[in-house]
Amino acid sequence: MSLLFSPIQLGNVTLDNRVIIAPMCQYSAQEGCANDWHMIHLGHLALSGAGLLIVEATAVEADGRITPGDLGLWSDDTEAALAKVVQAIRRHSPITLGIQLGHAGRKASSRAPWDGGQQIPVAEGGWIAHAPSAVPHLDSELPPRALDAEGLARIKQAFVDSALRADRLGFEVIELHAAHGYLLHEFLSPISNRRDDAYGGSLENRMRFPLEVFQAVRAALPGKTLGVRVSATDWVEGGWDAGQTVAFAQALKALGCDFMDASSGGVSPRQQITLGAGYQVPFAQKIKRETGLPTMAVGLITEARQAEQILQEEQADMIALARGMLYDPRWAWHAAAELGGQVKAPQQYWRSQPRDQKALFGEIRTGQR
Repeated sequence: MSLLFSPIQLGNVTLDNRVIIAPMCQYSAQEGCANDWHMIHLGHLALSGAGLLIVEATAVEADGRITPGDLGLWSDDTEAALAKVVQAIRRHSPITLGIQLGHAGRKASSRAPWDGGQQIPVAEGGWIAHAPSAVPHLDSELPPRALDAEGLARIKQAFVDSALRADRLGFEVIELHAAHGYLLHEFLSPISNRRDDAYGGSLENRMRFPLEVFQAVRAALPGKTLGVRVSATDWVEGGWDAGQTVAFAQALKALGCDFMDASSGGVSPRQQITLGAGYQVPFAQKIKRETGLPTMAVGLITEARQAEQILQEEQADMIALARGMLYDPRWAWHAAAELGGQVKAPQQYWRSQPRDQKALFGEIRTGQR
């Protein structure tokens, strides 16, 4: 039996299979509001047969957007806009829905990648970013404003408020974004965190604010399946690393974390990443082995048998795909056909399965008129 197409329990949620659609920024919202693009983009991914679809990094406040086009969930308007997308998916797909909540920190006020991705000057519609310390991501950028006690409290509450909105919308899973050089990762990494108060310096202090955010969200939603995406290493000497990641994961587990999503990098332009097939899988394996938390493996996992082998060798519990799923939105169908698994598909598509794969969509009737 294929492990990739076996169920898994995450907190109070049971996923039909272990194929995860990772959150992928679209930079296409309007003032934080989802629109027709999100309806099309998320709608077709909801028909993919994956076990879980996680909506892109969603800003918990307007100043926490990476770009002006980032999706948000900080107001009644942003909630109402996303509700239309969620309701449409619910009418036509049984897929489990998750959402990634985040804050861009010092990487806020940037142009979309296809426009160069550089910081937008305030005079051109940008805004002053907020961060643990007044240290810019690039030397050429305007320094962010170091968060004071009031700012820390505001952002912590923003995470809670957005999580409550997500729960109200019916998302079964929430993932907090503590990776890729954004705010919570910035607190963790000594590269971006130069504070000399209770939130900087030692590992315990650098973990303090991300843990406070997690704890606040967990307290607000005690029964919700709640996990964290983390950059397991900065790929920079003297930065955040896998050993510190394990310590962070152990602290999260003690607070009721249900899963970890193990990525890497993003906090420094000096990073030296060694790319290769499954290059980030060892991070998921280390977290899984040393904490016992269910983990998602990401990063250049493209083939069905590659994904199955990762699970069979107990390197991770789930496989999260991003670009590969954009390239092939029916990746899960094809993987199930190859591995002898089954996926859920809409009735309108039942007759599409190949004649030699009649069990792909389960025991269904495919009569023709």
